[in-house]
Amino acid sequence: MTETVSPLGLLLDVDGPIASPDTRTIATPSIITDLITLAGANVPIGFITGRSAQFIGEQVVAPLLTAGLPREMRMYGVCEKGAVWFPITETGMGEVVVDDSVALPAAVVSRIRELVATDYADTMFFDETKLAMISVEQRTDVDRAEYHAAQERFNEAAYAILIACGLGVRFGERTSPDVDGAVPFRIDPTIISTDIESVDLDKDHAAKRALTFFAEGGPLPRLWRSVGDSRSDYLMADHLHAAGYDVAHVDVRPADGILDRPYPVIVEGDLIHDEAGAAFLGYWVQKLGLGEAVPE
Repeated sequence: MTETVSPLGLLLDVDGPIASPDTRTIATPSIITDLITLAGANVPIGFITGRSAQFIGEQVVAPLLTAGLPREMRMYGVCEKGAVWFPITETGMGEVVVDDSVALPAAVVSRIRELVATDYADTMFFDETKLAMISVEQRTDVDRAEYHAAQERFNEAAYAILIACGLGVRFGERTSPDVDGAVPFRIDPTIISTDIESVDLDKDHAAKRALTFFAEGGPLPRLWRSVGDSRSDYLMADHLHAAGYDVAHVDVRPADGILDRPYPVIVEGDLIHDEAGAAFLGYWVQKLGLGEAVPE
């Protein structure tokens, strides 16, 4: 346990600010080196994502390990918006824990998988790596506009399946409670996927879990930055602000609409997605005096 207070804490969405939404990989090398540099400076880094633990292991942790993670650091992954979590150390991912209480029924999972295979396999695929939620994702060889047209039809079909299975579901402005009056699940479309998940899962719950883990390793910084590309990513900063931290949120896709919040919202000029994420990380490496001196 370290008693040195870090000057900064980071909660990072993965798709968008870290991994390219086109390649689904970390395509900008400086992101890897800057993450390692910041981790070595005792900056707590939480990956707060809807992605699966397997995805984070392969696309984030593996390249970090290859580049060389520091022995002393605080790094954590909270996947599937809070349903799955694990520590990250110099040797890789620690024990992966799954909250089975928020998982969808197996029968629903099976029917959605069959729907994709039968009617939508030409534009999307069923993510078999998810452990609690359902994600159906755009194929990388399919045009974004073509995918979005198919996604609208898929979302309606998925909504009908959940209702037919007797589950309460929120989708857009529609709410269909189950026989007990509860609404346990929601359909959440993104630019590259549709997630079907428990309403108890979201980025604020995931942020709380990461902060609890970081507090076990030493004092928490007062200054935090959250980074994301979706409106739901603001929930990370919402939690930090409510908990009394000095926080700002970095929106790497502001064209979707910058939300009105009681804390600062930052954009990286005209940069978006992982280019904006790379600029943000590079700025903090320099600001904290961790990078090479910039020639005058």
